[in-house]
Amino acid sequence: LAAGILDGAAESLRRSQVAFEVYDETVADPPADQVHAAAGQARAMRADGVVGFGGGSSMDIAKLVALLASPGCTQPLDDMFGVGNVRAARLPLVQVPTTAGTGSEVTPIAIITTAPGTKQGVVSPQLLPDLAVLDGELTASLPPHVAAATGIDAMVHAIEAYTSHRLKNPLSDLLAREALSLLGANIAAVCAAGEGQPAGAEARGAMLLGSCYAGLAFANAPVAAVHALAYPLGSTFHVPHGLSNSLMLPHVLDFNARSEQATSLYAELAPIVCSRQLGECAASAAVAAGAFVDHFARLPAELGLPTTLREVGVAEADIGSLAANAMLQTRLLPNNPREVHLDDAE
Repeated sequence: LAAGILDGAAESLRRSQVAFEVYDETVADPPADQVHAAAGQARAMRADGVVGFGGGSSMDIAKLVALLASPGCTQPLDDMFGVGNVRAARLPLVQVPTTAGTGSEVTPIAIITTAPGTKQGVVSPQLLPDLAVLDGELTASLPPHVAAATGIDAMVHAIEAYTSHRLKNPLSDLLAREALSLLGANIAAVCAAGEGQPAGAEARGAMLLGSCYAGLAFANAPVAAVHALAYPLGSTFHVPHGLSNSLMLPHVLDFNARSEQATSLYAELAPIVCSRQLGECAASAAVAAGAFVDHFARLPAELGLPTTLREVGVAEADIGSLAANAMLQTRLLPNNPREVHLDDAE
């Protein structure tokens, strides 16, 4: 709100004589009590529609508010967690992302922090919006480090969808490759342009579209170990989701690349993001996959992001509990192209 990005939309609603209220208490990795507070506000005003305006956390809360505030909804939130458990109808829902990262505007998933170190997801077609609005200008106020973290988050969605062990399909592959192409070609320009710089407008639009494509990709082929390992960082240490994924990505890529399946898939993606390193000569799958892993090992530092857990307040003594909590992400880990055990996570 302080950045003023909601002002234009609010004024448009006022001119159209549409009554509305704003819930503005959302935090990263929102707890369930924020969902209930927002739903209570919507019920009190007898809302007949919901607009999610913001990053992934705001849009995830909007999805659940559209369910919980729907007239006649008697299903509690706790009964909705899991895949396909939603029985309630929802209010009309519009999603407007203001970061190029989560792709939440087009996914049937909402993630909520339910306990310290624990996140749970509601996965249901009812969470898909009636309308998603992409406006690159709404991302212009993002500081470069936020643009970098959310951009890598979107790239993780594309990579994990393309390599997903379950439900990977030609449509998700097409979306993931196009997403990675848009994101890889524009993330450096967006971060270099800086906050509010008009020179980055075209690149910001491309990043937002790439993020949306990546969201559509992982809505069809689910994400895996990067997210499973990142979730405890967010719920325990309140590390923003994009940065959590950025910290985990290089290590998961390196781990997965020791399997033949992942090596082959990483080699297919490598020309999209590291064609200069590969040159014009045909490279073996191992060489191409190695270049792909190396690219994402360097990228966070090149964009000015932290690259170690110590930099975000995690001590060596915390690793065991983080790994144990990651192993609870049984919705995600089976999607990884290489099986992950507790000693791997540690």
